[in-house]
Order: sequence, then structure tokens, then C-alpha cells
Amino acid sequence: MRNQGLTVLISGAGIAGATLAALLGRAGHQATVVERDQGVRSSGNPVDVREGAYHIAEGLGILPRLEEAGTNVRKLIFVDDAGRTVASMRTRQDEDREVEVPRAELSAILVGAGRGAAEFLFDEMIAELHLDGGGVDVIFDRAAPRRFDLVVGADGIHSGVRRLAFGPEADFVEHLGMYVATAKLGIRMDRDDVVIMHNEPRTAVALHPGTGSPLAAFMFRTPARIDHRDSDASRELLRRVYRNVGWRTRELLSAYLATEDRYFDSVSKIRMSSWSRGRVTLLGDAASCVSLFGDGSSSAMEGAATLSESLTASPDDIPAALARYESAHRSVTRPRQRGVWIASHLLIPRSRLGITVRDQSLRLASRGIFGIAAGR
Repeated sequence: MRNQGLTVLISGAGIAGATLAALLGRAGHQATVVERDQGVRSSGNPVDVREGAYHIAEGLGILPRLEEAGTNVRKLIFVDDAGRTVASMRTRQDEDREVEVPRAELSAILVGAGRGAAEFLFDEMIAELHLDGGGVDVIFDRAAPRRFDLVVGADGIHSGVRRLAFGPEADFVEHLGMYVATAKLGIRMDRDDVVIMHNEPRTAVALHPGTGSPLAAFMFRTPARIDHRDSDASRELLRRVYRNVGWRTRELLSAYLATEDRYFDSVSKIRMSSWSRGRVTLLGDAASCVSLFGDGSSSAMEGAATLSESLTASPDDIPAALARYESAHRSVTRPRQRGVWIASHLLIPRSRLGITVRDQSLRLASRGIFGIAAGR
């Protein structure tokens, strides 16, 4: 039997990795986090902390900080070309046990929760992984090689750990025919409790008040396939897709293209028959990304808790712990992945008829005609 906890290397100091580090450290394991950026780097997109993730945040003692960093958003309103409201829906499932926080703020708060319990190595990345039955020998880009009982890839949809241990990204990432682009803009909003969205067929453009610095988002369907890292191609694609879209689109797109701190990526799903290979496993978007529509941040925190609990319950049988983690967490992510189709058609209808049906359905729901509440 072990006298000490497991040695676990976590790639990625985002939401999944930082949560896991904090939980493993508090459970008596030796967690090390490597992050290739020099500090916490994440998009400013607001994300929800709800259900199981809210309970985890309570246990980590970070709820006061999350509430302080949270937005005031309670509603999403859809507007026509002239900016008139045509439909709306609530954005919160639970007013009392849910908070929306900018992704970068959530990551930073979680890293803060883990700093006293885990080792963080910034400006570092994994170059090679050498697996055997007893652990993983890791070659770093800068630091000296080390050996760990387990390596966890919590490094996002474009996971380097997944590429090293399982194979090329193209084998696992399913492009859903949509892209999303976001950036913080110096755009004034009259209210801080609503997100405003305008749709035309296959496109959506939205303004989110954030926490004092409004965020513009462009979500659209296209058969085009471009590399998300190719800034020239992404700029040209956005110009082409949005050239005839009304409302405030021209103003917002010009501001987006003028800023240096932009986010752009495809909307994708990860499909894998197994999340583990020997002493390497995947967590969060690296394993089960549901991109944009699937409560990915809450799911990442819940997955981290499940993995930590499984490892702590049987540290001497890591394969069994990983199998238990995957079985339990797939039951959480599977329905969320199935819900992507519904959510994408709600936010990015394919046709004018789809937009009309969506708006009418939300108006009826808000009046209680179907006996349900909007936003549930």
C-alpha cells in the first residue's frame, strides 16, 4: 500500500486542469501542472458554473470570489434588424445556485485555489511521453525529465497530450460546420443584465455586457474549412459571411477585426472510444468537448472531481480508477453532447423560417402556454 499519494502531471492550467490540481492536492496527492503560456490564458467568454460545478466551487471555498467576478446577465434577447426585441429567454437555470463568470477569471480563481496544494510550471510544455506499466517518463520543453504515476491531458480541444499519446487531432475531432469568434470591444451597452443577439439565416451576432467590458460574438454555419490559427483566413471568412448581415454587425465586425486580442475557432465535438491509454488520461475539452453549446466549463469541473475521487479511492489500481472515472463522467457528457444539435438550432437557425419558429416558440413559452418556463 502507498504511504504517499500519487504523482500526477496535469497538462493545462485552464478550468479542468486547475480544478483537478486543487482537488488532488487537498486529497494528499502530488500534482504538478504545466502550462505553455506564461500565466493563465483563456478567452474572456463568459461561462456558467452550475449544478455539480457549483457544489465543487463551494467545497473549494471560492464562491465569494466567483460571485464578485460574476456577470449580472439574466436574459438573452433576440432583436430584429432595427434592434427591436422579438423574443427572449432566461439564461439561468437556478437563480440561487448558479453564477456566470468570464472564463479567464474562473481559470485564474481556480489556479489560486490550487497554488497551495499543487506545483505550477508556467511557460512550459510536454515534448515527449514514454509510457510503461508503472508510469510515464516525461520529457519537457525546458525542465529536466521527470517520472509520474499518471499524466492527465487537460489541455483543450487541440490537446497536445492527446496527440502524443493517442494520435493526430483529425482522428478525434468532428467539425460541426460552425465557427465562433469573440473579442472584448469598447462598445457601450445600456444594460448589464442582458445579452443581445441578432440572427439572419446561418449567422448570429451578439453583444454580451461582460463585467464592464462588453464582448462581441460571431457564430455562424459554413461549409468552409480553415485552420483556426490562420488569422488572415479567419478575417476573410468573417468578412465574407457577414458582409450583408444587418443590425449593428458592420460596426461590431470592424471593431473585432481592429483588436489584437481575438478568439476564433471551429465548433467541434471530440469522439473517442476511450479516454485513457495506460497511465495517460484525458479531461475536459481534450476528452469530450461539446464546444460552445454543452456546459463545457461545468462539465470540466465535474469531471475533475470524478477523476480525483476515483484516484483517491484506489490509488494502487490506476487502471480501475480511470475506468470508473470514464464510465461515470461519460454519463454526464453524453446527454450534453446530444443537446448540441438543439442548442445550435436555437442560437443559429439555418433559415428565416427557423428564426421565425424559434421566436414564436420562445414567446409562447414565456407566456406559459406550454406549461414550461423559457430557458429551462
